[in-house]
Amino acid sequence: MPHWRSASYLPQLRDVVRRVAITGIGAIAAIGNDAATCWRSMRDARSGIRPLTLAARDTLKVPIGGEVREFEPSAHFEPKQLMLLDRVSQFALVAAREAVRQSGINFQRDDLGERSAIIVGTGGGGQTSQDQASRSLYGDGDQRVHPLTIVRVMANAPACHISMEFQVTGPTFAISSACASANHALAIAFQMVRSGQVDVAIAGGSEACLTVATIRAWEAMRVLADDACRPFSAARRGLVLAEGAGIFVLEAMPHAQARGARILAEFAGAGLSADAGDIVSPSAQGAARALRAALRDAQLSPRDIDYINAHGTGTIANDATETRALHDVFESHAPCLSISSTKSVHGHALGAAGAIELIAACGALRDDVIPPTANYLGADPQCDLDYTPNVSRARSVAAALSNSFAFGGLNAVLALKRAA
Repeated sequence: MPHWRSASYLPQLRDVVRRVAITGIGAIAAIGNDAATCWRSMRDARSGIRPLTLAARDTLKVPIGGEVREFEPSAHFEPKQLMLLDRVSQFALVAAREAVRQSGINFQRDDLGERSAIIVGTGGGGQTSQDQASRSLYGDGDQRVHPLTIVRVMANAPACHISMEFQVTGPTFAISSACASANHALAIAFQMVRSGQVDVAIAGGSEACLTVATIRAWEAMRVLADDACRPFSAARRGLVLAEGAGIFVLEAMPHAQARGARILAEFAGAGLSADAGDIVSPSAQGAARALRAALRDAQLSPRDIDYINAHGTGTIANDATETRALHDVFESHAPCLSISSTKSVHGHALGAAGAIELIAACGALRDDVIPPTANYLGADPQCDLDYTPNVSRARSVAAALSNSFAFGGLNAVLALKRAA
């Protein structure tokens, strides 16, 4: 085989449907400021959900969240660059740097700029900058807002800044599909690499939604828990909002192998669906369609799956609906699945949730450990599967799924396999 950096190598890659490797992972979340710390917190049920430090937090009915702590932007960015960056882009860049560093790719040296893509999901974009501009205009009576407000707020800003950071000149764009944004971004990136459209993709999700206005809006929906996130548990009271980012480097398997990269997991497939029903209420049938599509795309049977990182928000309706979908798809194998919702420790990071949670699937595959569902108080009759309550469990994991089901009835399920 020609050397991976030679010109004759790339056409060979484009002629086949390729397997896809994960070669880099980066993260920043309430449970850690890097991917390794996030995984250990998930595994050990170390919660990052705490009282918020926001100004005006005393006006909130639900003053808890998965807030990123001990993060000083000036330690990561020069003042000139920082002027351009909303918190959502800061998180995305920090996570992308970690993922690219782990992958060992140098996009300029390796002449990969045009053959790479960047796809980043976000539910709300630059909500911190939007909140600041609105407060200045409507609250303080200022007639001017910061001249860089638009470029901070726009949903595509995280992807654009990653593109500029690494001089990636291939397809670069944002995905916004509420809580499925990160999984949609990763699924599209996977499909682009597998098809040969690109050889490498930087993909994931970022969210910085912890503003007073945003939390107030979620409070109005009456779906927030004020004590803890308790997915699938009796006495669960709702979700807990969070912020953060998860970014992955996806790479054509032959490309990664030829350059001697460490394969962290194989990205095997993705399944996408829409409920075409209610804008808020989830559908078991819609979720089941995405689950079946992911299995089909990955050429896996239901019995091949060992672990599922569930969407598991902690709301009454979502957890029961997801359980019904799992019964529908996995039938007699459903009780044999190990399932967990790591939102119980890092909260619901909306457009970044799927990317943060994919770290749990990668960790389970690598370490043969099922991270637990923390804060579990006992079984709910409508949630009758094995949710790995409170304590991690050793189990051989060869294949895993990660679920994201969003408002609007948008569903995205990712399938991973152990690196061979």
